[in-house]
Amino acid sequence: MNTQPLLAPPPPSTVKSPCSNVCRMHEPTGWCEGCARSIPEITLWSKADDATRLAILAELPARREILLAQGIFTAAAEYSGP
Repeated sequence: MNTQPLLAPPPPSTVKSPCSNVCRMHEPTGWCEGCARSIPEITLWSKADDATRLAILAELPARREILLAQGIFTAAAEYSGP
């Protein structure tokens, strides 16, 4: 008989992903042209707690402005998040 307690899955996050399904990296910055996250941030997202997700989201507006100024940010018209 197994006496180890079962681990409950973490509660679902309330912080929505900024992914816009563009998934194309801008090489000079290392940011996705659709969501402005880096590969490490994209990889971390599914395991991150809400505080970490919010910290990532806080970085994105400035990155989007940089990409937009270069004519790169492809999801600008569709994006409605932070």
